[in-house]
Amino acid sequence: MNVEKLVEVWRGGMVESIHRGALVVVNARGSVLKSIGDPQYLTYWRSAAKPIQAVPVVESGAAARFGFNSEELALTTASHSGEEEHVRVIRSMLRKMKLKEEALYCGVHSPFHKKTAKKLTEEGKLPTVVHSNCSGKHAGMLAIGIHLDYPITGYYRPEHPVQKLVLKAIARYTGIREQEVKVGIDGCGVPVFGLPLFNMALAYARFTAPDRDRAADRVLRAMVDNPFMVAGSDRICTDLMKVAKGTIVAKTGAEGVYCAALVDQGIGIALKIEDGTQRALAPVIVEALIQLGWLSAEQGEELANHYSVPLRNFHKEVIGSIRPAFRLD
Repeated sequence: MNVEKLVEVWRGGMVESIHRGALVVVNARGSVLKSIGDPQYLTYWRSAAKPIQAVPVVESGAAARFGFNSEELALTTASHSGEEEHVRVIRSMLRKMKLKEEALYCGVHSPFHKKTAKKLTEEGKLPTVVHSNCSGKHAGMLAIGIHLDYPITGYYRPEHPVQKLVLKAIARYTGIREQEVKVGIDGCGVPVFGLPLFNMALAYARFTAPDRDRAADRVLRAMVDNPFMVAGSDRICTDLMKVAKGTIVAKTGAEGVYCAALVDQGIGIALKIEDGTQRALAPVIVEALIQLGWLSAEQGEELANHYSVPLRNFHKEVIGSIRPAFRLD
């Protein structure tokens, strides 16, 4: 699988490190518009799949039954930072379903938001499942199970009816037959999907196409109307969608995966950083969006802390930068 140089890490006037990867831009008809590296690069979709995983929450009728509002639906797509507002929304979802926190199988980790994590420590509290970045996704899956009268025990297992329903949505949007999607287990315990970058970008193109269905439209609108719920403070997904003012939907994934799309135009982007580093994602995606004309140079400046990322030492002095270094074909 061919990869190309995408990012340079500069220190003291020279390039110290390079991050390589692949990126592809695809329209809803399946035509490759731009690319660098191999469009068929095979990897796991990780959390960039969450918007598509959330579609069955609406499609099944679960969102309507439990009265999920726009913020709550946005949280089902999120890799959130565990901030107070995120915790408020996930607890609201659980109350509507009459579930306790223990029903969530997403696991426990410290909030991504450092100030929130510090506050918990100072108050002598430990993080719980509601602080997990994947708690919204899991709440959405539980909602599907309850609404369709499936047993919620083991809702996260690949063989469970909820996960089979999610896999059908993944196959439909990516254009890959269910049996051909490689299935692994994500960090939060639910299935994760292995497929080419091309098909990830195709899914985002279909998700944002003018003729998208009602369920996709509701999930999409929830994301662009509530960018803070999708990620959080100082996060690239949130900041990018705020700057784009509803024209771009964006979602990160672990191990150097990122997807975005041009709303109402049906054009999707999928990116993979080969070595899995997250620090290279924002510079690449912002540069790609500027090159494509989806963001203006002025909007790029608003994202400067993500775009040309300062490299700091332990004294917090800027001693270099992480910069994009590619041109799209």
